[in-house]
Amino acid sequence: MRAELVRVSLHQVDIKIVTDDEEMHVLQWRRNLLWDEVLLDGKRQAHSGGFGRERVYGLVFDKAVDGTSGRKVMLILDPRTSWGNWGNPHQQIAGVRLETAEGPVVAFGTLDPKNLQKPATFADWMKKTMGMEWGDDRRPH
Repeated sequence: MRAELVRVSLHQVDIKIVTDDEEMHVLQWRRNLLWDEVLLDGKRQAHSGGFGRERVYGLVFDKAVDGTSGRKVMLILDPRTSWGNWGNPHQQIAGVRLETAEGPVVAFGTLDPKNLQKPATFADWMKKTMGMEWGDDRRPH
């Protein structure tokens, strides 16, 4: 299974998923005023309403008619956004992750596994948090 982020915005996420047998699906997350919903190929699979909305959704692809087999995936969303970004027309949610039992298929933002790793050194921390980098690998710092 492979996936690709097609759109990430403040109220919409679209993910193109191609299964192992080369079937294409579109997984969508929509945030409305009072509820969120997850759609697979245009059909509602899950929804969550109220103020404490769900951020983790479980889905099964290629499930047999009798309910056996299938490939389980987990859609995880971080719908937060930075407060300084409110006037920007390209505002988007903080993170998206689609994961199988083998690991992440696609990840973005705060839910990217590389983003969750702690820096090993002070220089790594400076590079990650402030974008600062100095020194040269060929000579000591």
